[in-house]
Amino acid sequence: MFGQDRNQLRQMYFDAWRKQQGAELMQPLEAMIAEVVVLHPEYHALLEQGEDALDKDFLPEMGETNPFMHMGMHIAIREQLATDRPDGIVLAYKKLLLRLQDVHEVEHQIMECLGESLWEAQRNNRAPDESQYLQCVQKHANKK
Repeated sequence: MFGQDRNQLRQMYFDAWRKQQGAELMQPLEAMIAEVVVLHPEYHALLEQGEDALDKDFLPEMGETNPFMHMGMHIAIREQLATDRPDGIVLAYKKLLLRLQDVHEVEHQIMECLGESLWEAQRNNRAPDESQYLQCVQKHANKK
């Protein structure tokens, strides 16, 4: 989305949610963020904390999920779909949607592949393998 500054990125979620709650006009990215936040009522209270939650760390070893990372992955998937990158992601998405009939669940299925791809890239200190990622998504799409 924007840069690498964690607090700046998180602030975008707080601002988008505040604007959504106040029925204010939003930029397209803010609208997309708000749309994703709406799908996650379990994060609403956190976002309403505002500055108090800006610096919170979420520790997987403590069983915590990072809500900003989770919602960010939804947004990344939506951006991939908007550009059909990797090439073929839209077709795989449509097949998966036809089978599951739930946009949110489809994004979660794709998110498994995205998370795995990002983890592998980080572990091996290289760029994510788009081909491997797409194959994973296609595998989910082709399940019976």
